Amino acid sequence: MNNAINRREFLKISGSFAAATTFGFPNLLLPRRKEKLGVALVGLGRYSHGLLRPGLRVTGHCELRGIVTGSPEKIPDWQGEFGFPDRNVYNYSNMHEMADNDDIDIVYIVLPNHMHAEYSIIGANAGKHVWCEKPMAMDEAECLAMIEAAEKNRVQLTIGYRMQHEPNTQTLIRYGREKKYGQITGIDSGGAFSGNFAQGDWRTFAAYGGGSLYDMGVYPINAIRYASGLEPIAVTGSLSTERKEMFPDVDESAVFELELPGGIMTTGECSFAKNLNHLDVKCTDGWYRLNPFSSYTGVQGETSSGTLLPPDPHHQQARQMDNDAVAIKEGKHPIVPGEDGLADVRIVNAIMESSRRGGVRVEL
Repeated sequence: MNNAINRREFLKISGSFAAATTFGFPNLLLPRRKEKLGVALVGLGRYSHGLLRPGLRVTGHCELRGIVTGSPEKIPDWQGEFGFPDRNVYNYSNMHEMADNDDIDIVYIVLPNHMHAEYSIIGANAGKHVWCEKPMAMDEAECLAMIEAAEKNRVQLTIGYRMQHEPNTQTLIRYGREKKYGQITGIDSGGAFSGNFAQGDWRTFAAYGGGSLYDMGVYPINAIRYASGLEPIAVTGSLSTERKEMFPDVDESAVFELELPGGIMTTGECSFAKNLNHLDVKCTDGWYRLNPFSSYTGVQGETSSGTLLPPDPHHQQARQMDNDAVAIKEGKHPIVPGEDGLADVRIVNAIMESSRRGGVRVEL
């Protein structure tokens, strides 16, 4: 029996009707006359301030029309630049009230990982389309609850994997799909940075979804999946921590293998203790790579045939948000639906299980 399954088949099977509905609906909720959809950022931390904020200055299909924050001192700065009224400012206790606010079409969840599911569901129940940062949630149950909420409320649920919107990444995806360099025989990817975290940083707490595997591991996991177009059938993994004073509760580093159909073995690594940023694909008739593959700028690559993939100058987060806004406006499938995030979280949890059990093979 052939057990091979590709990503398209997986997304059809996983979640059945729920999967189909969270991909996209005929746009019944939004009047066609809207040239730009209104976004509310839920959480105004580093990523919102440093990357989404500049992106929203240049987006063509969406614009910032509101915020949800637990830090009142941040409100004047954001409101002063983007000019949204007081009625579009919410906190975490009254976010559900945006159900009555037609200015806001989309909520973008930019919170610590353990809060993704709760506030995505609040947004969906308010009738807003949901963009959620990676990783999608803490576990499979939370992911499925988010998908169910989107289905029930007939809104799109999209995961913020910006790399799948990036042109050179899309070229590599096309290479794999078209078998431009033959059959894929192996993939290696690493996403890591060497850094220090202040005491109390949420990424150092397991209950908050901290650790390198949740934070950085989803980059190589997602890359292996989109580069191959295949869904892993088994994993092995090992989590480790050297600086226990900084990471007493979570993994500082992780290494793992993802077994693809047909016996293709792929490897991944993530860490807070070293610098890694590559995606290497080996094929029967050559190879291709991106290095760096997950940076906010400068993603570039090369192939065994001498083709160079120069960096694209455009703002990654702006492109991602515009693509996702167009999918909503046109009732089309988003590039990264909730089912894609669910698949990665299942793999993350399986790697954790493998490590707890001494690196045994865990089937998916």
